Amino acid sequence: MEIQDYLRILQSRWKIIAITTVVAILGALGASLLTTPIYEASTRLFVSTSAGSSVNEVYQGNLFSQQRVTSYTKLLTGETLAQRTIDKLDLGGTAAALASQVKASSAPDTVLIDVKVQDPSPERARDIANALSDEFVVMARELETPEKGGAPAARVVVEQQAQTPSTPVSPKTLRNLALGAAVGLLLGIAFAVLRDRLDNTVKDRRTVEELAGSALIGTIPFDKERQTQQAINFAEGNSSSAEAYRELRTNLQFLEVDNPPRVIVVTSSLPTEGKTTTAINIALVLAEGGQNVCLVEGDLRKPRVSKYLGVVGSVGLSSVLAGKADLDAVLQPTQYSGLTVLASGPIPPNPSELLGTETARQVLADLRGRFDYVIVDASPLLPVTDATVLTAMSDGALVIARHAETKRDQLSRAVGNLHSVGATILGTIITMTPSRGRGVYEYKYYYETDKSLPQMQQATPAQAPVQQQAPQQPVPQQQAQYVRDEYPQQPYGGDPQEAPVYQGAPAYQGAYHGDQGQQWYGGPDHYGNEQQSGAPVPPTPRRTRRYRDDQEPWSETDAPRDHTQ
Repeated sequence: MEIQDYLRILQSRWKIIAITTVVAILGALGASLLTTPIYEASTRLFVSTSAGSSVNEVYQGNLFSQQRVTSYTKLLTGETLAQRTIDKLDLGGTAAALASQVKASSAPDTVLIDVKVQDPSPERARDIANALSDEFVVMARELETPEKGGAPAARVVVEQQAQTPSTPVSPKTLRNLALGAAVGLLLGIAFAVLRDRLDNTVKDRRTVEELAGSALIGTIPFDKERQTQQAINFAEGNSSSAEAYRELRTNLQFLEVDNPPRVIVVTSSLPTEGKTTTAINIALVLAEGGQNVCLVEGDLRKPRVSKYLGVVGSVGLSSVLAGKADLDAVLQPTQYSGLTVLASGPIPPNPSELLGTETARQVLADLRGRFDYVIVDASPLLPVTDATVLTAMSDGALVIARHAETKRDQLSRAVGNLHSVGATILGTIITMTPSRGRGVYEYKYYYETDKSLPQMQQATPAQAPVQQQAPQQPVPQQQAQYVRDEYPQQPYGGDPQEAPVYQGAPAYQGAYHGDQGQQWYGGPDHYGNEQQSGAPVPPTPRRTRRYRDDQEPWSETDAPRDHTQ
């Protein structure tokens, strides 16, 4: 791992580090509060020998005293002196317990001994320190006095008596808190790195693109409002979610410039990954861009589109596939301009078999001819095979992965199911990304209105001024060029119609051509419907595939060709 990886972990896992540090600090504080305060009283002893008459004797006496200091520190912490102190003060407990409360130390090259006694009671600590020092003076005199009598070789004097301590020496709360913060920080970093190494969910572009083998075309931020209102009102919404879907629309339209996908299946690995909400808002954002969109409720097991958009769900796709209704009768307009919904209909007992029929393929083909885009909200890929069947009939699938919820192996298996049937994966989308981030901030900043500037109450497009043009010479009429329409007039069969592509010629109404009885109709509008004779000739926005006379696919472009060729 590089430094950037660790910085990324610290940035993304800062909550783990913060929580661990806080827990460690609280633990140190709790331990300090629960610990019994300990007080310390200290005395100081002076060790000396009899002075000599010469400098050499004085020097030898000092060396003797320093050597005695080392030995005396051992005696001060011994059980013998502790027992004598217990007997003098009439204390309870054992000599070993009291000896463990005593500490004796001396500075190098000195004859001073510092004696410290710790006890929960400050008065008791003072009394034990003074009694211990007095008893050691007596004990040292006994040890240094020769057996035959005479002056002792060394003597000990209490240089400083113990005073009653006012503050405890333990616990040291500030030191414990600092130590807890340091330990918690180190543990938090270790836990964050370990959590990142063990985390197998998808959270970034690189992981998703490696697993899916296709580009990431959109990231949808988490929005609490989508939990209650799944459809975004793009006419009024400039939120981060709305901008994310607009960016997704742009990426979707430029996936394949020559042959853009028109029948798109939206699916995911498992439920609760935002599949239906994403499909609804993709259809809405395409409709906002002026496209004629049909949203198909292809999940025949747990349909949600009809509920979220407020349309009738009792009749729909399953009714058409079962032969109980015509497609025209079950297509439902919505309150959103340009959006039509094909609900799921009654839930069948065999959705996979019903969706795998040739009738389902013909329904999608018929919808392709009627609408610019067909968005199919399919079921998840791993539990059932419905989405795999639908994707094989469509132009491709958009695979949804939920941020920090979809596991890598789940996404990999879902993609494998699509590849096993030769289906095309148009791209992947990560939903419910953290709402606080640099990109979200940029969206909000960009769309903030400057209230200090004059505000327009209502904006209406201005009309271009009419310019006077010189009279033009009449253009001789040319014979209209004809192409074969991809989809027949008869449902699911019959000969294809031939539609004229007008280049300044008047519309033909009710004419017939050839001996095969194929009808020519004039001036098709945006949806392929006939116009009345003499109506203005509209442009040809409908993209259709061209067919040669031998019924083989021609080219993927929209350019017309002469029928006589």
